[in-house]
Amino acid sequence: MPKRQNSKYKIDRRLGENLWGRPKSPVTKREYGPGQHGQRRRKPSDFGIQLRAKQKLKQYYGDVGEKQFRRYYEEATRRRGDTGENLIELLERRLDAVVYRAKFVPTIFAARQFVNHGHVTVNGKRVNIPSYMVKDGDVVQVKQKSRELAIVLEAMGSSERDLPDYLEIDDREVKATFVRGPKLADVPYAVQMEPNLVIEYYSR
Repeated sequence: MPKRQNSKYKIDRRLGENLWGRPKSPVTKREYGPGQHGQRRRKPSDFGIQLRAKQKLKQYYGDVGEKQFRRYYEEATRRRGDTGENLIELLERRLDAVVYRAKFVPTIFAARQFVNHGHVTVNGKRVNIPSYMVKDGDVVQVKQKSRELAIVLEAMGSSERDLPDYLEIDDREVKATFVRGPKLADVPYAVQMEPNLVIEYYSR
């Protein structure tokens, strides 16, 4: 089993949920954590519940670093409106998240590597920073030479994930236009996300 795939499965088992909705996730067979103590269940504290909500959100976006994730929280609190909704919007504006949502690659981890390797342009200019924040109206496109890569063809031909309506997808040109910042209800998560608990965690 590839190292990255094995890591994703460990994350699923630790959290007890099929985080990305992958059909081969071990959680579909065993809904308990790894190791000899994985089947023990204790009622979590409020702190434990909040921490788990944060871990789920961080891992979903490719295990975002703690410093960077806290910066997203701080930016979300500065903006008007619901802080939890703002946090989700900021995460969905990440370039690697847009590449993943547009189904140009099969996983969020592949999206980060894909952007890092320079396969993606934003408004015609190459961007290789996965955390780059996409603005409304920005056009994210796979470079001409990269469109025939097996990873791209496989992902675009998959029916595993739904395309969100805040992206306009052009399959022929392999590009996506970021129409607007989404709300929590707009994002096609495979599991329930609770950004309000993440906000409670950081505001303690």
